[in-house]
Amino acid sequence: MQPNDLPLVCLPLDLSDESAAQLIEFLYELTESLERHYAGQLINHYHRHHPASPPSTPADPDDPLF
Repeated sequence: MQPNDLPLVCLPLDLSDESAAQLIEFLYELTESLERHYAGQLINHYHRHHPASPPSTPADPDDPLF
């Protein structure tokens, strides 16, 4: 086995409900920090790879909302 064959993340198997919630909250905060730090690069990437969608047509007032 080579070092690169090892998993990047080893998730704990037996977390309490509170610990699982804390882990998820930490990961959300980490993701938000990464998004803020790389915001400019993310915007550039999405503009290059996901062009703006065509303008939508106005909704017909007689159509039901759902």
